[in-house]
Amino acid sequence: MIVIEDHPAELCVRAVMEPAFLNLGSDVDPSTIPLSPLDLRRYAWAQARQRLHQGAFRDLVITAYRLRCTVCRLAHPELLDAAHIIPDADDRGVPIVQNGLSLCKIHHAAYDNGILGIDADHRVHISRRVLAEKDGPMLKHGLQELEGGTIILPIRVTDRPDRDRLKQRFERWKQAG
Repeated sequence: MIVIEDHPAELCVRAVMEPAFLNLGSDVDPSTIPLSPLDLRRYAWAQARQRLHQGAFRDLVITAYRLRCTVCRLAHPELLDAAHIIPDADDRGVPIVQNGLSLCKIHHAAYDNGILGIDADHRVHISRRVLAEKDGPMLKHGLQELEGGTIILPIRVTDRPDRDRLKQRFERWKQAG
């Protein structure tokens, strides 16, 4: 274990586990082992389920929103995600444009974590807890000032977010508080 912060007044420390190969026993001084930063990297193989439809869904949704975040209008496609209104794991969470919103990374995370909600009338809502916080400019301009604003919509009416899905998601957002 490597102590990275010491807080004696609180009787606590912040520590990280040292790499496993440094656990050489109490009789070996780790500082005597020549290590480079490359020696500290560790990897593991993992198996994951991949959503094969996600790439096409992302392209269709982001294109429908003219390569912009629907909330803040950010026009950098590399920073945009296609967020599901009804989650992919839900039976109604099908990968169609009407179940998607083009959101920048921060607004996607805020949407998925209950900080940002969008009602069926396309108005943006920010959680009361976050509205009450005092922090820096990102919180103020990136979230709090969006309260009560409206999202941009795709030009094609057939690509616009499904109002019933927005309503269902927003009801869950309100209940979560």
